[in-house]
Amino acid sequence: MNINLFRAFRSRNYRLYFSGQSVSLIGTWMQRTAVYWLIYTQTHSTFMLGLAAFASQFPSFLFSPWGGVVSDRYNRYRVTIITQIASMIQAFLLAALVIFTRYNVWEILTLSIMLGIINAFDTPARQSMVNEMVKKKEDLPNAIALNSSMGKFAWLIGPAISGIVLEKLGAGTCFLINGLSYMAVIVSLLLIKFPPYIAHAHSKRAMKEFKEGFVYLKNTPSIGIIVLLLGCVSLLVLPFRTLLPVYAKVIFKGNASTFGYLNSSIGFGALIGAIFLASLKPDINLKKILAVNLSIFGVALALFSHITNLPTALFFAMIAGFAIMSQTTIANTIIQTSASAEMRGRVISFFAMAFFGMEPLGGLLIGTVSQYIGTPDTILIQGIASILIAIIFLPYLRKDAFN
Repeated sequence: MNINLFRAFRSRNYRLYFSGQSVSLIGTWMQRTAVYWLIYTQTHSTFMLGLAAFASQFPSFLFSPWGGVVSDRYNRYRVTIITQIASMIQAFLLAALVIFTRYNVWEILTLSIMLGIINAFDTPARQSMVNEMVKKKEDLPNAIALNSSMGKFAWLIGPAISGIVLEKLGAGTCFLINGLSYMAVIVSLLLIKFPPYIAHAHSKRAMKEFKEGFVYLKNTPSIGIIVLLLGCVSLLVLPFRTLLPVYAKVIFKGNASTFGYLNSSIGFGALIGAIFLASLKPDINLKKILAVNLSIFGVALALFSHITNLPTALFFAMIAGFAIMSQTTIANTIIQTSASAEMRGRVISFFAMAFFGMEPLGGLLIGTVSQYIGTPDTILIQGIASILIAIIFLPYLRKDAFN
């Protein structure tokens, strides 16, 4: 076994966090899969799929600046516990809505908006807190990569379980399981021991602190370029996942399990990629990997787009998953290891804005375009867009990546 692969586990706090979050994320992917399948089976509209993605993620874009300021101003540990409890309540409300009422689509979208707002405050606090859990800072890139591995494993398991539960027990059960899964991460957080929190006086207004974060990002191009690249990928390429229910139900003539398998194939590839990143030496050049994987991502999407054979499609989905994980993981690693401690929360909030804000806008765009030109051609265009983004950003990445 490669000891370097799990070196971040030397920190007790990180081990606890990892174990609890692993359970919770499986529930999160079950809920996400169930929401999209529920929306599509109710409406049979790719536009509504895009609207569902927009409702769940765009609020994070709007509120992430405040989430970053809260993360830098207050106790990140307490903020994370509060947001995890709020997420659990949202999942139980969604379960109650579907199980006990004759729900409407707009009610599901409203609760998705609620979760998006919660995530705006959860992501900066939780991601910044990882930095404080790892005793040896040289283990931080490994911890971030292990976090990504954890997320990709959940992406592999969650949709597959969700597909089976959707068929046998219905979407409400998926939401109920997600609500219960939050108990694992809440318990693990309560067991974590941090030094006593020392509050610092903040004489500046929140908006001024947000502007300081923007200026910092502008004056630190090594971070700013990565955030901009992630924003472009999130807007034009990552929303391909929004259209997967169409492939499952229409192109492959399948059911909820087929949808789960498609998501799980992407998750399996992403898990392999995340383990690959976690096993790398600390001094490896991540920007070089980012440039190469972005091109692989585009080629895999283009090949996937017009496949009508499910096993072949699952293979290309897996390749896309392998390449897709580097976008967020490498961006997060560069930010966590490069940003100053007092700016970290605000910089991560810009990272969240690029990811959570651009993808839902892209989901609306992609959902609308696919209504006119069809789903396969839309994903083909997204694959081409990924290759073009790699070409456009290559000169900026080359400066650091290919020395």
